[in-house]
Amino acid sequence: MKGIKILLVDDEKDFSRILARRLNKRGMNVSTASCASEAMETLRLDEMDVVLLDVKMPGRDGVRLLGEIKTLYPQIAVLMLTAHINPDLVISCLSMGANGYLTKPADMGELTEKIANAALSRKTAPVGEK
Repeated sequence: MKGIKILLVDDEKDFSRILARRLNKRGMNVSTASCASEAMETLRLDEMDVVLLDVKMPGRDGVRLLGEIKTLYPQIAVLMLTAHINPDLVISCLSMGANGYLTKPADMGELTEKIANAALSRKTAPVGEK
């Protein structure tokens, strides 16, 4: 799990700061973005293993951003985060290529396990899909 590069995209800066600190303490390398355009710029400049993506954000929401990420960077694993589960939205995100869905605040054990599994799926993607 050490060395996994994560982009945490959430407009709630306090939540992002706290979660990034907790993940960094577990040996992960976490960058943060507070909006879709900032996230896309970060992905353009730096290779990430996993994106933790908030569903509800002002402007381009997480679902739309998921589509953009999967179009431009299909090899990156994306885990969706939300405060409220909507089964239709979960199905939609999973069909768009999300690797999982978690409610906020996420249990750290479950979150780190899903991050590790998502990063592993990225590492083992067939050649030509990265």
